[in-house]
Amino acid sequence: MSGANGAGKAQTRPVTEVAVGVMVQPDGRYLLAQRPDGKPYAGYWEFPGGKLEAGESVEAALARELHEELGIDVKACHLWHTLEHDYPHAYVRLYFCKVTEWSGEPHGREGQAFVWQSLPASVEPLLPAAIPVLELLAAE
Repeated sequence: MSGANGAGKAQTRPVTEVAVGVMVQPDGRYLLAQRPDGKPYAGYWEFPGGKLEAGESVEAALARELHEELGIDVKACHLWHTLEHDYPHAYVRLYFCKVTEWSGEPHGREGQAFVWQSLPASVEPLLPAAIPVLELLAAE
């Protein structure tokens, strides 16, 4: 169903596909959002995004999720890095997209906190899958 080939891996858990936005300002700052109460890892900081719906592209899912969560309209983004992470509650395939242009000022439409950060991140705890992405940003 997900189209994953699973090469070299005996994957028995369903894969949850997630579009994730790495919103980057011209000065290099990036946005992290805090997971709300009632969700797994509540209070952890992450890059914003959400699950792909059936038949939806990564870019369309990301634009929808960032509009729902932050009230912005994505104008320019590109798929940057894909990684998989095995959380206790779900096995996720994360499609990280760099978002370099948007309209509107981000605001927490679901009551979540968010913060613009410079490397290294000064908020914690960080969602485990966010850590390697921060390392990739630092390497650029």
